[in-house]
Amino acid sequence: MAELTTTAETTTNSCCAPEAQATCCEPSVKAECCDPSHGEGCGCAAGTTDIRETVRERYAAAAVQVTTTDPGASCCASSDTFDGGSEVFGAALYALGDHEQLPDTAKLASLGCGNPTAVAELHEGETVLDLGSGGGIDVLLSAKRVGPTGKAHGLDMTDEMLALARENARKAGVENVEFHKGYIEEIPLPDASVDVVISNCVINLSGDKPKVLREVARVLRPGGRFAVSDVIADESMDEATRADMQAYTGCIAGALTHGQFTQALADSGLVDVEIRETHRVHEQAASAIVRAQKPL
Repeated sequence: MAELTTTAETTTNSCCAPEAQATCCEPSVKAECCDPSHGEGCGCAAGTTDIRETVRERYAAAAVQVTTTDPGASCCASSDTFDGGSEVFGAALYALGDHEQLPDTAKLASLGCGNPTAVAELHEGETVLDLGSGGGIDVLLSAKRVGPTGKAHGLDMTDEMLALARENARKAGVENVEFHKGYIEEIPLPDASVDVVISNCVINLSGDKPKVLREVARVLRPGGRFAVSDVIADESMDEATRADMQAYTGCIAGALTHGQFTQALADSGLVDVEIRETHRVHEQAASAIVRAQKPL
């Protein structure tokens, strides 16, 4: 599942005429449209596509589809396979034993590119946070791994997915979970309150990935672990792919390269960075396991 923001979201502004708003941030008109007298941010945001809302609408629709007429729909790609091969998004990436523990609606709502709970090495009594928890599959699996003395938190911005996740927790009989509404750039948990942060194909969707990783570092306890599955772009990814909004909401165009992700993790203060490709999800992108740690 995905949670996403942009550094400048769409707003309605009176300081730019409607015909000028489409180019309000172009250098040739920026000074006029963004005059400080109009107020901070006025004008400049008028022509910016609201990616967060696009993603929210698509994933909200996926949550509804799970419980209505089209439960097999995937939000991470127009197809669940790459190049005619095996599935690259969704619940097929989880072990059979994991499948058997969960309600069907949790499995059908899985839109990720990996299985972060399998790589996080969770232990009894730990506190886990899943960024972009969607239908709750990774939160429920984490809750079972950390046991009754531990706790699993899910964070999502989509009301429909949060409702689905809470219902899935009820069906599964899992009580050591808590789902929060919010953005991964503004995690609503205290400093140093989490042992492990996981995520499944979500961070690539954020328009401010450095802020996400700084928030991760903030909520992790000293020695805490970051273990996610995410899409990593090839260094050669072309601009046409990055500009494609359909690809953006499908987890491809917003992805960092290996080098960019490594640098962003280091800049956030995390150490022992490891990025390992697991399978291809696109001609110009791959799913990868990304690990790091907060220093003691």
